[in-house]
Amino acid sequence: MKLRYYAVSLLFAAATAGAQATGNAKGGKSPELRIDFTKEQLANGLNVIYHVDRSTPVAAVLLWYDVGSKHEQNGRTGFAHLFEHMMFQGSKNVAKGQHFGLLEAAGGRGGADINGTTSWDRTNYFEQLPSNQLELALWLEADRMANLLDAVDQVKLDNQREVVKNERRQGVDNQPYGTWVEKMLASTYPASHPYSHTVIGSMADLSAASLSDVQNFFKTYYAPNNAVLVVAGDIDVTNAKALVRKHFGGIARGPAVPKLANMSLPATIGREQRFVVEDPLAPAPRVYVAYRVPPARDKMGPVVSLLGSVIGSGRSSRLYEALVRKQQAATTVAGFNFGLVDGGDLLIFTATGRPGSSADSLERALIGELGKLSGDFTQAELDRARAAERFGFVNGLQTTGGFGGRADRLAEGWTFYRDANHVNKALAEFDRVRLAELNALARERLVPTNRVIAVYVPVKKPAATTSTGTN
Repeated sequence: MKLRYYAVSLLFAAATAGAQATGNAKGGKSPELRIDFTKEQLANGLNVIYHVDRSTPVAAVLLWYDVGSKHEQNGRTGFAHLFEHMMFQGSKNVAKGQHFGLLEAAGGRGGADINGTTSWDRTNYFEQLPSNQLELALWLEADRMANLLDAVDQVKLDNQREVVKNERRQGVDNQPYGTWVEKMLASTYPASHPYSHTVIGSMADLSAASLSDVQNFFKTYYAPNNAVLVVAGDIDVTNAKALVRKHFGGIARGPAVPKLANMSLPATIGREQRFVVEDPLAPAPRVYVAYRVPPARDKMGPVVSLLGSVIGSGRSSRLYEALVRKQQAATTVAGFNFGLVDGGDLLIFTATGRPGSSADSLERALIGELGKLSGDFTQAELDRARAAERFGFVNGLQTTGGFGGRADRLAEGWTFYRDANHVNKALAEFDRVRLAELNALARERLVPTNRVIAVYVPVKKPAATTSTGTN
């Protein structure tokens, strides 16, 4: 534990110029963390955040739209993700394939520095490139915000629909245990709830998406008044503001965004559910157990994250010690939450058995250990989990752009909390978690009537059959 705290202290001390830290971690309290920024709102409703870091000649442009799969209509699951793909198919002034081409020619790297992602709660797009190419990234983002529909046609929609279907085949249908998220969401949320389906959606719904659906989705959600833009890195704020106004200031405000469907949920699922999946692709049995917990932006959100870490994350966790080290019933274990921000989140625990072992035995072992969790965690366990959270959070802040970087955290704070300064409060929220809260949450939520159990059983693929005869 001391070594872990020491690593965290070093990480804070070596934080980049854009992320300043003072104090120390003595006594389990995080050093003070400060990400400096300025914020403005344009007349069209676009919120813009500027963050200066002169340590490297790199600039990051990140655009979060407040739309994810939870905003999709029934029969159109997967649409937010499909639309993310459409955003890279060219716009009025950018030919198909040239978004990546122009940025890579300017020094950006596709994938790591230039990409887009979709979750249940938001969609984001980001670029990181040499700071003297800042205007290029701003122009590209502004052009597709303002003019994407000029370039959208049936051919591009059909093409990207097939790309997304192939993603689903590779990542869900033809992947060992690949259906677990889809099946778990359908079992833990009511069918009408916006979190009851996966981000990638169903094949049938993807097939049903029409060109008019694409156009209406863009008009509804892809507007400046439903977005936050972060410009970060080696920038001059005065110049950056002028460039933002030049490229985004003339984009018209969109209509009022429709209100979400009711996201509220009972505190618990209300009954235990269990399902078994025979998986011909699975090399070994695996068991998932999901509990309904408070959503990520609830005041109990940090407690949920720490509870998952104490029980199932790392070699010091309860599940690793019991199932891997002592019983040798599992080869790997994990504990994590999805981080869903509205209504209710899921806390997941999973264990993978040895090839050839019994799925029933693995299930009994995992359920048995979870049943022993009566809220008797120790302060040492909480301190270890808190140190791991600090390390992961601050490690991400060493980068300007990308996942978990400073620009990402600033956009996240505004989108989910309407507070860009949330990045500077996050560690304090983990510091405030007390052992009594951790134990109380375990007693209240880790109960049989609040869980869904998914058991994946390896089965042999059916032998190929042949037929003979004449037509």
